[in-house]
Order: sequence, then structure tokens, then C-alpha cells
Amino acid sequence: MNLPFKIKISPTLKIRGNIATRNIKKNTIIEKCPVILIETKYEDFLEKTKLSSYYFIWNKKYHCIVLGYGGIFNHSKNNNTKYYPSETDHMMYFKTVKDVKKGEELMTDYYDGDDEEIISEFTDFHKKISKIEL
Repeated sequence: MNLPFKIKISPTLKIRGNIATRNIKKNTIIEKCPVILIETKYEDFLEKTKLSSYYFIWNKKYHCIVLGYGGIFNHSKNNNTKYYPSETDHMMYFKTVKDVKKGEELMTDYYDGDDEEIISEFTDFHKKISKIEL
């Protein structure tokens, strides 16, 4: 797979981040990552570990640790990507929500929307990704 980004130092945060290596159009799936599901009842434990900065909301029953490059996406309320959990294949998909220029950091909003909005939007998204191969 030819990813449209590389891990480099974030120009704004000065930590590792995913930086676009070419221009990327809005609505492009840029990464597909396996996940490790963790029951939400362990959230208090997660918050006391270094994993507190790395877990994502999966659904009402689970959080998850995203493997691969997914764990390198930094947070921004001015995000240019969004994440979509797939309960069908237990993968996390990252898709651009606006055009991204070469050299720009790919960032996602870790706290994007409420559960119902995410689930509704994901259902529509999942119908489309079932035909996509990364």
C-alpha cells in the first residue's frame, strides 16, 4: 500500500505526526488500522496509564487501541481527518474531511461528535468501504 503520508515531526506540536507526502482530496480513505478492543469498564485504569493519550472511543461498550499509523494521528479541533470504527472487520478507518496539501499534518478530533452522530455517519460510511481495498 502506498500511503499518502509519512511519520515526521509535527510542525506545530514538535512531536511525531503523520505528514502528507502529496496533496490529498477530501473524502479520501488514507489509512485502515487493526484495533485492540478494551471494555469501557476499564476506562479508569486506562486513564492512569500512558495509554490514556492513545485510546479511541469505539462504541458504548468498548474503547480501543488503534495499531499501525492510526496511533500517530495527533488531535486538533481544526481536524482534516475523521476516524470511523468498523465493527464488521474490527478496523479503524481514517478519512480526510477536507482537502489536504502536501506537507500538512493529518490530524483528527479525538472527541468528534456524540455517539449517535458517529454511529449514524459510520453506518453510511461503512456501506461505501465494504467495496474498498487499501
